[in-house]
Amino acid sequence: MPFLDLLPVERVRTDLLPRDKNDLIDQLAALLANGTDVTAVRDALRARERLGGTGLGHGVAIPHGRSSAVEHASAAFVRLATPIDFGADDGVPVDLVAVLLVPAHFTDQHLKLLAELAELFSNAAVTSELRSAPDAAALREALQKGLRA
Repeated sequence: MPFLDLLPVERVRTDLLPRDKNDLIDQLAALLANGTDVTAVRDALRARERLGGTGLGHGVAIPHGRSSAVEHASAAFVRLATPIDFGADDGVPVDLVAVLLVPAHFTDQHLKLLAELAELFSNAAVTSELRSAPDAAALREALQKGLRA
């Protein structure tokens, strides 16, 4: 299942204003919860961060997690107005965030989705377009264009 299939329009946002990484994880969990216990979603995302940071570098992060509390994979994408420290190895604050939550048994699919996103974010032209999109609709369109390129 491609990333875009998991990303409804209402989970593409440009209006999140987190104070820090923990606050961002809380906001992302609320965005993804969609009927699932938000605590379970937050715990899955935080558990993965404890294993190793998901800041890729160049201002991009892909927080993700697996949880037995969810039956279907879901995703969100946000562009932060003010970049935050996400603990990336390059030290660059993060402003582009793709988040994934998948059922506990989705091992192979989870890895395929992460690879798809890593390839997308390795393209400087795509990340530049994502950063310059004027609103959430244009942001999703830029994602769609980048993922289909």
